[in-house]
Amino acid sequence: MTFSYQAWLMNPFVLMCISLITGIVIGKIRIGRFDFGSSGVLFTGMFISWGVMNYAQSFTEQSPFYQIAQKLISVGVIDISYFNLFLVLFIAAVGLLVAKDIGAIMKRYGLKFIVLGVVITAVGAACTYGAAVFNQDMNHYEVSGVYTGSLTSSPGLAAALETAKDEAQLQAMNYAAMSKAEKERFLRVLDKTGTIRVEQIQELNAEMTSQYIRNAEAGVGIGYAIGYPFGVLIVILAMNLIPGILGIDLSLEKEKFRREMEEVRVATSKSLPEGNFDLVAFALVCISGYTIGMIELNLSCFGLGMFSLGSTGGVLIGALFLGHIGKIGPLNFRMDEKILGSIRDIALGFFLAIVGLRYGFSAFDAVARSGLYLAIVSILVGTIAILVGVFIGRYIFKINWIILSGAICGGMTSTPGLGAAVDSVGSDDPAAGYGATYPFALLGMVIFTIILHKLPL
Repeated sequence: MTFSYQAWLMNPFVLMCISLITGIVIGKIRIGRFDFGSSGVLFTGMFISWGVMNYAQSFTEQSPFYQIAQKLISVGVIDISYFNLFLVLFIAAVGLLVAKDIGAIMKRYGLKFIVLGVVITAVGAACTYGAAVFNQDMNHYEVSGVYTGSLTSSPGLAAALETAKDEAQLQAMNYAAMSKAEKERFLRVLDKTGTIRVEQIQELNAEMTSQYIRNAEAGVGIGYAIGYPFGVLIVILAMNLIPGILGIDLSLEKEKFRREMEEVRVATSKSLPEGNFDLVAFALVCISGYTIGMIELNLSCFGLGMFSLGSTGGVLIGALFLGHIGKIGPLNFRMDEKILGSIRDIALGFFLAIVGLRYGFSAFDAVARSGLYLAIVSILVGTIAILVGVFIGRYIFKINWIILSGAICGGMTSTPGLGAAVDSVGSDDPAAGYGATYPFALLGMVIFTIILHKLPL
């Protein structure tokens, strides 16, 4: 009988389960009125990611476990397919759980969610630009990557990479006409060692141009890698801390929200009874929503390139739509809430573990290599964007915190944040606010990412 603890320790299933178990235990520890809840899984996942990646990198080519270690390193600890699977399951479950009230919610709050989605992303972009102007010595491509990471937006990252490539190519073509200060900033991106001086480069060759473009794209990726974990943490902390800081009574808010929905709920929302869990209907929600998310709209006429909702937006829209309809032929989308709640909890736990495992090491590594400035920028961008969203939503629009918490997470395009909001308020209702805000926040992310690259520094 043999047992290889090395292979066991680097097995993705084992890592996910260890992160989940330890995270749930830590999440139950209360400090006053505060606890991390299911979000504790994210934190343990990040630290386990850092430990196991360092462990994997210690194996030499002569080791029998070298190939296992290299596979773990190459996929980023956990393969992206696991990430997509549990993300889709979580979003589909919460979408179906709140779908019956989406009509009433949009009737009451619709336009306000659009404003929140645009404002939160605009404020984040403005803070990012301010950080780039404040520290001219920083690689501004890394700073722009922090914006997409702080607001946890993969579509924003795609737009940033595409725009960075185009801008870098244009800058390389215009190198000779740049001022000395502009050339110095250019060379800081081109040569990270800092050994090349302006006087040494009068004209760029093809190799230098290609290197500059690669470094520009890499800078965006580094900024995203740093910003994403901090963006997630900021939203999670906000969902747990803001009610206490603002003195929000969650029980009272839930009662007020229930009465608000009763006042505006359409008659059809109450006419369909809840049925048993239907695996076929649930799978249809997942696949139809995932398909919607893959549809790309060509917005080149507006200078925005290709735009899509991605798997998160597509599945959420699909779940809300089909759940609102309620029934198509023999398929009943108003399913047993206890079973949907169990699917939500399982999927959220594994999803948060995977987020921590996939991005934890890169965050620690990027901070170590690039210094604390980008980490501080990501924290400030996320915090200010959230606070502005809370101020507008709570004190100007007078939106109930139960639904506003989800709208804030939607404005930050943060699925882990939505999990924290659901956990914090003890209700799935925040998902409706998330779903109503998310598409407009995504569009805002793409627009403001492109604008960021075109503003003068």
